[in-house]
Amino acid sequence: MTAYTPPVADMRFVLDELARLDEIAALPGYEEATPELVESILSEAGKLASEVWAPLNQSGDHEGSVLENGVVRTPKGFPDAYARYVEGGWGSLPFDPAHGGQGLPWAIAAATQEMWHGANLSLALSPLLTQGAVELLSAHGSETQQALYLAKMISGEWTGTMNLTEPQAGSDVGALKTRAEPAGDHYLITGQKTYITWGEHDCAENIVHMVLARTPGAPAGTKGISLFIVPKFLVKPDGSLGERNDLRCVSLEGKLGIHASPTCVMAYGDAGGAKGWLVGEENRGMACMFTMMNSARLSVGIQGLAVAERAYQAALAFAKERVQSQPIDGSERGAVPIIRHPDVRRMLMTMKATIEAMRALAYTTVAAQDKAKRHPDADIRARNQARVDLLTPVVKGWLTDCGCELASIGVQIHGGMGFVEETGAAQFYRDVRITPIYEGTNGIQGLDLLTRKLLRDDGAAMTALQTEMGVTLGELDSLPGADMAPIREALADGIHELSTASDWLLELGETDLPRAAAGASPYLRLLGTVTGGWLLARGAAAAQRYLTNGGENAEARQGFLTAKIQTARFYADNILPRAAAEAAAINRGSESTLALDEEFF
Repeated sequence: MTAYTPPVADMRFVLDELARLDEIAALPGYEEATPELVESILSEAGKLASEVWAPLNQSGDHEGSVLENGVVRTPKGFPDAYARYVEGGWGSLPFDPAHGGQGLPWAIAAATQEMWHGANLSLALSPLLTQGAVELLSAHGSETQQALYLAKMISGEWTGTMNLTEPQAGSDVGALKTRAEPAGDHYLITGQKTYITWGEHDCAENIVHMVLARTPGAPAGTKGISLFIVPKFLVKPDGSLGERNDLRCVSLEGKLGIHASPTCVMAYGDAGGAKGWLVGEENRGMACMFTMMNSARLSVGIQGLAVAERAYQAALAFAKERVQSQPIDGSERGAVPIIRHPDVRRMLMTMKATIEAMRALAYTTVAAQDKAKRHPDADIRARNQARVDLLTPVVKGWLTDCGCELASIGVQIHGGMGFVEETGAAQFYRDVRITPIYEGTNGIQGLDLLTRKLLRDDGAAMTALQTEMGVTLGELDSLPGADMAPIREALADGIHELSTASDWLLELGETDLPRAAAGASPYLRLLGTVTGGWLLARGAAAAQRYLTNGGENAEARQGFLTAKIQTARFYADNILPRAAAEAAAINRGSESTLALDEEFF
């Protein structure tokens, strides 16, 4: 398997030029996020990712996690690699210093998170869920709960999980049957949960499960769901560990990919009831859990980005090394590296351009989250939160769809060697395929975008985004460079398609919601495609300004900056035109989607 090298140069470019890390570092509480510190963090995280985590990716896939006598054992090297992560304090980057966090911007944490997922998706899933559980308890936990759990979870000494799904429920969380019976200062939890990622393992001394369950007499559906902390080992008032709780892993799922990640079926209460403690109020569990789910949705989008980057690096290395066939124009005699063949170049450029758009969308969305949390102006906080709310389903949905598409292209570039396990290309495709499914399938993300975002605020957040895109069109008009005009033209066309589709769905949503819903997934893809093109255009404009006006290290970075412009041009020429097809599926395709009688499928 090809070595993994975190793309630090592009990460820094996106953080600096698009996410505007300098503005975030000026916010109250983020002053320590100096350029020097950011450089050090990315450098050291890159070493751990490339030197410790990445070498275990293929071996972990082959070995897998196993359940033996009730104990889940992760692959060789995983406990030590996770211990290195804990020792480095990597899980604490964005969290409150009052509980042992470093209080740094989430945008920086997002970049390191891309590294962990790119290096070893199976291993990185554990800290992803712990991060979400920390956010949940920070927002909804009592002072006592925060004092007992947060410091250990922020450090990574204890890990966290999310327990929603049950065998009969799937994505319909409201159908869950797990019970929570009051028992003094706690509840007794009984039931079974499925697809619990890292629900049992040997990498941490305790596992803190966030479990959805019903109390006696609770209303049906999601309105009757409560949330409980159910630790593997009970925690004493002084924070030390007590006896084993009444919960166990009864089996591990056999999966298409992420074999090293233990996906558990968890049983609660086989011996009378697992002790759990209510988070928030009874029947308000879904509201609490959405804090964790929204965090996880952003992180899952970054997974799609990270695996796509890893697949691209492997495909690029192979394309430079694999010698096959003469150039089509006969310009060279004998076989040449396949990167010189036009179709291979097209595939590689598709991967490169889409990945850079994905990274820009993920990082700028997380940067808006930083501003929503810390900006002193309430109106600016509200506008940034609206942007985060709007784009979270797009980060989750579009990035994971693209991750699958690009990993598949990576297999294609490898040719026959991509279809066997030796190169690792097949593993990238197998691993990333789960990402459009979990944390709410991408169809659910499309519905969320349509109903909870576009329709709920009557298009206000979308209008604000399109207005900002229009400002970029004006900036591109004033810049020199032969690529700027084509980039601007393609972006203007994409914005038009997005605006037309948004207006159509706003109107249709009031009169025929099923037809509007039939266009929800194409609308999510449309928004991702156009927003990605907009952000690449902004990056190209920044690169052109450096090349024109000079600046720090502009001459040394000339090749990198030129590549940013050429990559944005490729996206404008080859990927942004997809917006018209996506808009057509929204505007014209919904009626035929619903027309066919079920018996004729």
